[in-house]
Amino acid sequence: MPLWGVRSGKYGEREALALDRGLAVIGWEEVPDLSRLETRDQLREALRETYPDEKPKTLSNWESQLWPFARVMQPGEPIIMPLKQRSGFALGRIKGPYVFLDVGGERLHTRSVEWVREAPRSVFAQDLQHSFGAFLTIFQVYRNEAEARVCAVIAGKADPALSGSPSLPSRSPAAPVSGVAASDAADAPLDVQQVAEDAIRFRVATVFKGHRLSALVGALLETEGYRVVVSPPGADGGVDILAGKGPLGFDPPRLVVQVKSQDSAVDVGVLRELQGVMRQFNADQGLLVAWGGVTKALAREAHRLFFEIRIWDSGDLIRLIQDGYEGLPDVLKADLPLKRIWTLAEGD
Repeated sequence: MPLWGVRSGKYGEREALALDRGLAVIGWEEVPDLSRLETRDQLREALRETYPDEKPKTLSNWESQLWPFARVMQPGEPIIMPLKQRSGFALGRIKGPYVFLDVGGERLHTRSVEWVREAPRSVFAQDLQHSFGAFLTIFQVYRNEAEARVCAVIAGKADPALSGSPSLPSRSPAAPVSGVAASDAADAPLDVQQVAEDAIRFRVATVFKGHRLSALVGALLETEGYRVVVSPPGADGGVDILAGKGPLGFDPPRLVVQVKSQDSAVDVGVLRELQGVMRQFNADQGLLVAWGGVTKALAREAHRLFFEIRIWDSGDLIRLIQDGYEGLPDVLKADLPLKRIWTLAEGD
């Protein structure tokens, strides 16, 4: 059974629509209804007519992605969507056929999907993280028993490669579908930025467990000009960090920060606890650092509290580390040795 991957926009601009409506949504809006194209030759011609200035190699690449989305994917097959708006993956199963759907007056290429769960990137070993990091919108992943491992995570279990499980669920290994874009380290150019972020994520999760993550967050806030007090290890009364602007930290905004280093998503109760502590300390704003992300209920509540509370997940934290690395203390840099590199920005 094939494992499919799909992205909902270069910047994740269609992710919310996909998750809210139970869809896989792709780009190429200029291309007409794919259900009217009965052969790959017809799709190839439609792409030539729609994008007359594109190179043949580019059109061939797009064909190898659009054809399986319209004609090859089958209900029941597992699907994964790497998320851009927050750090993690949406996991589910394909429900229905391709539909050229009218959404708010815009026609979009879609498939019906049952999104079963969201999971942080760390739920998978690095080999699969790399396979999910190619510059492709629609792809198949078939190496390293990817389909069986993703199905295990969909079912609420751990990736067997991380859990030390001696065996995977009994099933025939997936083979690459002929003429379909494949995303594996040897098959497709990787998103180098994402690969670098995943490596940093693994290092932080390994070295900065528990209270050490609070120390790292405090140091990052100091690079932003805050005066910071990090609570010592042990019971903290709901306060991991206090931070304020100005020479003594008295100036607004005055922050109360809670840091949750677990890999699992935190629920809305943590947010309400933070609100109570903010009132107790007369803080202007609150910051919740949730390494494993947050539940949908918490995300909805946080949106309502946009001008009161911010949430950082592992992706936000890593980007802040990259931006403020030079200002971090040497003792933290020793545990998190990074160097800046330049790489060629390939076209989309």
